[in-house]
Amino acid sequence: MTPNGSAIVAEGLRKEYKQTKALDGFDLTVREGAVCGLLGPNGAGKTTAVRILATLLEFDGGRAEVAGFDVVRQAAEVRYRIGVIGQSPAVDEILSGRQNLEMFGRLYHLGGAEARRRADALLERFGLAETGGKSVKHYSGGMRRRLDLAAGLIMAPQVLFLDEPTTGLDPRGRVEVWEAIRSLVEGGTTVLLTTQYLEEADRLADQIAVIESGRVIAEGSPERLKSTIGGDQLDVVVADGGELAAAVAIVARVCGAEPDVGHDARRVSAPVRHRVTTLTEAVRALDDAGVTVEDIALRRPTLDEVFMRLTGHRAEQEANA
Repeated sequence: MTPNGSAIVAEGLRKEYKQTKALDGFDLTVREGAVCGLLGPNGAGKTTAVRILATLLEFDGGRAEVAGFDVVRQAAEVRYRIGVIGQSPAVDEILSGRQNLEMFGRLYHLGGAEARRRADALLERFGLAETGGKSVKHYSGGMRRRLDLAAGLIMAPQVLFLDEPTTGLDPRGRVEVWEAIRSLVEGGTTVLLTTQYLEEADRLADQIAVIESGRVIAEGSPERLKSTIGGDQLDVVVADGGELAAAVAIVARVCGAEPDVGHDARRVSAPVRHRVTTLTEAVRALDDAGVTVEDIALRRPTLDEVFMRLTGHRAEQEANA
């Protein structure tokens, strides 16, 4: 346990590459035992932040602590308490799953018996006990990623850094990795997860930080971030794009808000204050106007909409600055 209950603290981190600002005042605090999703477009600074926090990269300014230790002055203490899993599996395809884990154990200076004990325990924990004797080249993508996670836990780290852990996996493999990450958190591990899959962050993260241009521009729980762009939304899909203008006018009047028009030129959405009343009124008004509706529904905003709203507005402000 750290004195302040925070597993990760970053304050004003700055990092430049040949006059390009990768981090420009990056601030982040992650409490112990939480999953924090670090979201941002390509080049926003996600991987740079992870590498700095994991003591793999020097920085130009600011300060950071992981597991209660300064990442510069106490780098060895930090490394002893963390695990780092990058975008590509680091396991050996020729060796079996069990042999891989035993090898990682020996690299961490565990004795042979202890390395075998840890390997067997982790294979069981990640649902790989029955395939532990098979060569990794016969593993599916999801199995390899779970083995990679297991390797990162050989020393039972307090903090685990996951850099886009499900990139390239099919939906089944992604779900397998999600289940493995949940099991880590149940065991008390703090996880900092970078991802471009917003559904992944929505399902796994207790806390989300949106990073753009090297700094955090929004932070909070998934539900709190969704609430920043309003509550429920009314979605209307017209059967004929020629009727979209009429639908937009009706939705604007019924909802009392400026609607958003979808890219397919048939969908219109707007925030609502009164769920059932608004839906009933919209159905009646569209029917009275003779607008043929393919679908109409109330829904909650998605994290994808939050991300696009936040980063879109930020980009526009910078372009006009």
